[in-house]
Amino acid sequence: MAERYLVEPDVDFIKEVTALGGGDVKKCFQCATCSVVCPISPDNKPFPRKEMIAASWGLKDKLVNNLDIWLCHQCGDCSTMCPRGAKPGDVLAAVRSYAITEYATPKCVAKAVNNPKKLPLLIGIPAIIFAVLAYVTSMFSESLSHGTPSDIIAHTNFISTWFVDLVFIPLTIWIIAVFGLGLKRFVKDMHENAVLEGKTDKKDFELVGFLKAFGKIIVPVLKHEKFTECTENKDRATPHMMVLYSFIGLFIVTNIFFVALYILHMPGPYSQMNPVKWLANISGVALIIGGALMIKNRLARKDQVSSYKDWYLIGLVLGLGLTGMLAEMTRLGGIAWLSYFVYYVHLILVFNLFAFLPFSKMAHLVYRLVAMAYAEYGNRGFNS
Repeated sequence: MAERYLVEPDVDFIKEVTALGGGDVKKCFQCATCSVVCPISPDNKPFPRKEMIAASWGLKDKLVNNLDIWLCHQCGDCSTMCPRGAKPGDVLAAVRSYAITEYATPKCVAKAVNNPKKLPLLIGIPAIIFAVLAYVTSMFSESLSHGTPSDIIAHTNFISTWFVDLVFIPLTIWIIAVFGLGLKRFVKDMHENAVLEGKTDKKDFELVGFLKAFGKIIVPVLKHEKFTECTENKDRATPHMMVLYSFIGLFIVTNIFFVALYILHMPGPYSQMNPVKWLANISGVALIIGGALMIKNRLARKDQVSSYKDWYLIGLVLGLGLTGMLAEMTRLGGIAWLSYFVYYVHLILVFNLFAFLPFSKMAHLVYRLVAMAYAEYGNRGFNS
């Protein structure tokens, strides 16, 4: 006897997916061309045809906890070859955006991050915070300078490094906690869905096995191997790698200077001949170039949907690179007021990156990485 399913369409879910960039989902007439042409779709229950069917019917429960929406890299092959112009790649991107909000806590923050009307609020909150900290620094400059002479241009003389770290250390704990809560639910739901739909033969989730699988996929992810298998958007691999490695480089630099300041008691500014500064400058330039290439690629792809969430992230990436480098260049050029102003804007952008990381499109870096690790662990037929 054939298995039966009770179909309960969620009209609101369809509307939200449409608003997030999946507006062409109803054009799909289930021909399966997308699954056939996708170069990275597994042989066992391939995507994205089944996801397109679920999205068009508003089957939220079959999509939000679906492993396969994260295995899609939105390379564009399926959208280009679709005879109806349903743009499966854009639909799955919209579903991923919805899933990020669904797993985020609190959801109101996620909705604000993806709402252009809330952008002034997202910018205004850190703008006020750092303006107050700049004022307090000016009042107690000598006691907050870490030994940096007050007669030289140093950003710690404008906003004390103590205050900057007192903002970003709690923010780091915040994003770890938010991601932790979301990923706990995500892995549980993903495993239950995979077992139910026959995407894995492992009935019980084993953390040790999953961690081993996680280790296996790190190198392929860093090499962006799946991007290079695509044909339509193969050029996306280079800017994505530039941005990824830029953030890794800047993360390393930040931690080294944190140790230098608080443990070794070596306050900045640091010499341009310092190898750590080389890494910082190279990473900053790569971030600018990578962000600019992302904008160029999106503008060139007229057939690809670019929603607010896409431009918010790209604008944030490029803004971080530009303000970071300009703050340093104006400091070296001796233009104190401009250097401090650009540094102030830079801190606002860094705050947006950190505070809203689990809620913005950038969260896909974490969820996709975990999903790819699970695919390896669950023998999904998706060897990353």
